[in-house]
Amino acid sequence: MFREARLDDFEHIVGLYRQLQPDDPEVVDGSDAAVFRQILASPALRLFVLELDGAVVATTYLNVIPNLTRSASPYAVIENVIVEASRRGTGVGKQIMAATLQAAWEAGCYKAMLMTSSRRPATHAFYRACGFSGDAKHAYVARPS
Repeated sequence: MFREARLDDFEHIVGLYRQLQPDDPEVVDGSDAAVFRQILASPALRLFVLELDGAVVATTYLNVIPNLTRSASPYAVIENVIVEASRRGTGVGKQIMAATLQAAWEAGCYKAMLMTSSRRPATHAFYRACGFSGDAKHAYVARPS
């Protein structure tokens, strides 16, 4: 079942994020739970999960961003796409991505973007199979020094 995340999904989503970024330090001061509540409270930020047999097995994070160009149509940025390792290659990823894109289109977005740091050909093939083009734009990332 595809649905928006709920407060009781926090630990499941954090567990999936540990698979996505295993080298991230564990947050112990509760700030991650505070950010989780902030995300859930914001109508422009939508955290989705895919639940199978009562277990959260995938998540995506849809950011709908207001925009003055393109006839004042918003655009979407999709982040933190993760499928539980044992479920990869089973269609779960395509299922949650299709539903996430549908939510973006229903929000009036004229495009949806995502970035991946993965160099794995399978990851890029997955995103192309979900309808993304890897050559439409070029992304640049800046980080604080």
